[in-house]
Amino acid sequence: MSNIQESVNKLVAYGLATGLIEKEDVIYTVNSLLIALGLDSADYVSADIEKLAGDVPSDEKELAAYLEAVLKDMDDFAAANGLIENDSVVYRDLFDTKLMGLMVERPSAIISKFRAKYEKDPVEATDYYYNLSKNSDYIRRYRIAKDMKWIAPTEYGDLDITINLSKPEKDPKAIAAARNAKQSGYPKCQLCWENEGYSGRVDHPARENHRIIPVTIQDSKWGFQYSPYVYYNEHCIVFNSQHIPMKIEHNTFCKLFDFVKQFPHYFVGSNADLPIVGGSILSHDHFQGGHYTFAMAKAPVERTFTVKGFEDVQSGIVKWPMSVIRLSGPDTERIIALADVILNKWRGYTDEAAFIFAETEGTPHNTITPIARKRGDNYELDLVLRNNITTDEHPLGVYHPHAELHHIKKENIGLIEVMGLAVLPARLKSEMADLKKAILEGADIRKDEVLEKHADWVDAFKTKYDAINDSNIDEILQKEIGEVFMHVLEDAGVYKRTAEGQAAFDRFVSIL
Repeated sequence: MSNIQESVNKLVAYGLATGLIEKEDVIYTVNSLLIALGLDSADYVSADIEKLAGDVPSDEKELAAYLEAVLKDMDDFAAANGLIENDSVVYRDLFDTKLMGLMVERPSAIISKFRAKYEKDPVEATDYYYNLSKNSDYIRRYRIAKDMKWIAPTEYGDLDITINLSKPEKDPKAIAAARNAKQSGYPKCQLCWENEGYSGRVDHPARENHRIIPVTIQDSKWGFQYSPYVYYNEHCIVFNSQHIPMKIEHNTFCKLFDFVKQFPHYFVGSNADLPIVGGSILSHDHFQGGHYTFAMAKAPVERTFTVKGFEDVQSGIVKWPMSVIRLSGPDTERIIALADVILNKWRGYTDEAAFIFAETEGTPHNTITPIARKRGDNYELDLVLRNNITTDEHPLGVYHPHAELHHIKKENIGLIEVMGLAVLPARLKSEMADLKKAILEGADIRKDEVLEKHADWVDAFKTKYDAINDSNIDEILQKEIGEVFMHVLEDAGVYKRTAEGQAAFDRFVSIL
């Protein structure tokens, strides 16, 4: 039996072991894979797939490694036999996604299974769907495992730090091909429903193995799926079936709670709806959620206030580097009504002394990042006040990571970061490794054109430690990166964590 025939059998065995296919599907799946690989079925040597399935590991890490190895063999075969245009990660991803798509049931079957499980228990339904999304390789577990992750203790709680290594970098040939390719308006973006089953192209990921669960939110059709780059447990995306822009308004709060009531074990939130403080895809209305408790959700209310006419809603300011108002109570309608008041007041609020301007030259600056959850018998809505004003001193945003922090984090602060999870650029993996070596060797960091940007930071934190050596440097670098992220969040906070800043926060609260 050739290697590729063995790989076909192993992949089908993987499908059987993970529940992607049933034993009645084995021959059909084998033949489908042979067609996709351009193999002559007359030369195929069958195997006892059910026996092979017993050898497929059950441990999640081992299972991911098993699938990665099988798909690599199949991609190698495709590259050697001209089945892919260029032997690079972009083209390999397009090809092996097509293979995995042959292992996944049609949307109607997946939806039926999800709904049957949901009738018993929403948790059982999401567990099923999350495992499907991983087993189908829509979530590439073996890449997610490469992300660097750690916890950084701060005065605001334990922040999650991630260096994102799971998104593969495009090779020059793929970049050139994308530039020269005919521009397509289908799908309109990576959040559109039309991605389900889409074969992809060099500038758009393949999604043959992707399935979407329909959910009804505010009497309209929305889609529920997981992020292929899960930054935290069960990182999901809830998106409008229509390609319409994001907007924070009354209906946003209604939709968030509508989702939480259907999936009470999940939180859900929305990026803000303005550039700089918003998410990366403002053109398509969507939320992000999941089964995870972020540091911001754990942060306590440090002082309470009461809004006249809303005495039944618990209201308070959260101890957090960004400016967060938390509303809590058993009645979501009342929380939503107060959230409307706060949003409308904030949209038009100016406090020159605090350098908060509702608009300049007709351009609006104030908006909100809302996050909803259920805690015990109460519902909660966190409203994070945002402002995207820019100045000559801070051209990327006054309430954005300031220039001295850009050596670690320069990108926009979206929903995930707001809640306390840093998504840091992949470049930091090699830079931190080189920085560690330079510090231990006593090298002049300022003479290294890549590391020079970290020099002031290193000079500042070195004075905090009696000794930095091989036994503690990794811990120190992780702790100090966490401190930088804490300051990133403080920069993004419209009201600073000073007496003056908090007094200004109270001035806003007093007009509600």
